[in-house]
Amino acid sequence: MSTPIHSALTRRSLLRGAAGAGALAAAGGALAACGGTDNSSPTALTASDSGPLSGSITIWSRSGDLFKVFDAAIAKFRAANPGVTVDHQAVDIDAKLANTLISGAGVPDGSFWDDAKIAGQAEHLYDLSALIAPYRDQIAPQKLSVNTVDGKVFGVPWDLNPGLLYYRADLLEQAGVDPAGLATYDDLLTASRALRERNAQAKPIHLDADPFLGQLWLEMLANQQGTSLSDDKGALRLDSPEYRRIFTWIKQAVDDKLVTHTPYLKPADLAALEDGTQAFVPWAIWFDFAPQTLLSRTKGLWRAAPLPAWTPGGARSGAMGGSSFVIPAKAKNPELAWRLYEFMTVKTDGISSVYGPSATYPGGLNTSIPAYLPAADPAKPLFQPIEALGGQDLWKVATEAAKTIPAAAPIPAWWAKSVDYLGDNLQRLIQGQMTPDDVIAESTTQIQRNLVDRA
Repeated sequence: MSTPIHSALTRRSLLRGAAGAGALAAAGGALAACGGTDNSSPTALTASDSGPLSGSITIWSRSGDLFKVFDAAIAKFRAANPGVTVDHQAVDIDAKLANTLISGAGVPDGSFWDDAKIAGQAEHLYDLSALIAPYRDQIAPQKLSVNTVDGKVFGVPWDLNPGLLYYRADLLEQAGVDPAGLATYDDLLTASRALRERNAQAKPIHLDADPFLGQLWLEMLANQQGTSLSDDKGALRLDSPEYRRIFTWIKQAVDDKLVTHTPYLKPADLAALEDGTQAFVPWAIWFDFAPQTLLSRTKGLWRAAPLPAWTPGGARSGAMGGSSFVIPAKAKNPELAWRLYEFMTVKTDGISSVYGPSATYPGGLNTSIPAYLPAADPAKPLFQPIEALGGQDLWKVATEAAKTIPAAAPIPAWWAKSVDYLGDNLQRLIQGQMTPDDVIAESTTQIQRNLVDRA
């Protein structure tokens, strides 16, 4: 199985936001768009259920394995709707989509996009609130919230990326550590000390050395506690008990020398995972492709569990990254694009065609789970148990953990730029150069002055 292009470092790249005007260019047919087309009010898209679907649309997806998965799902959509033509294009979305929306030339009818991009691009996109309304109670709260700006929904939620605790089962067994006992982050520190007592070279907990991924990870831990870097109005909330709790825990882990500080899945990191230096990786579900494709010596020894809770009885997961589908306000046939995305995200046949066994993923797509809750049923797996995790039923672990993920706030347009401050300061904390209070005070001042106020 090849490394999924949509996972880890590509699909979850957070981009700078840009705002602009969107105008309606609606096509005819059985569906109808309505709403204003001025620059100050996003155009609302509605649809009718009457009549067969027909027409042509252009859809952008990222190249690689995920493109192939979506292409197969699109083929099933077309088979059910023979009057529809879909030009599915593999595009460097990170480099091309924002500029295309601003220029208004060659705009696709729909596109895959990172959740982090959507709030900052709302003026370029259709307001999909009316279309999402019948499903909103069945969509994971975190995914719905990050796609919502000023009460309006601008993205069709696709995947959910629950945070999980990956661990080396053999090392824990040798040290007498019961994975079921890792209920809190304090328990994780205690278990790490037990591993180090057995192996003096052990530095069991992975903390990432990349500022961007480190900050993305930090936001997973914040989301787990029901908060995020900014609220739904864009006001900073870094100076809070939740963030201070995270930074204090990190400092304790570093001070106790329980940390392997390496860039995610680069050679030094892979070596530490293989030789037993690292035993714990609290990360998004998509870490699972590492034992499937990169960790040849320890393949089959890794397992997944829910994240520990920050407080007893607290949430056992948070979201780390994610993607949705958007419909540009200048799309030529936005209504038909909605029908395709509705099929792929909330219809049984469509979701199964994406996540179930396919030519690309014979065991099913297992680096995320659907954001549509009826499809994320722990008792009805869409992908198969994973041999590289010792045959573990990752679907059950991930879907049960995902039920605890709190709602979030829209990701601000300046989020990626804040990595220059918070992401870098987080690295200094891990390196012992800053205290938790230093990180909070300095990052808050920098982000407020250089990003929030200027926005």
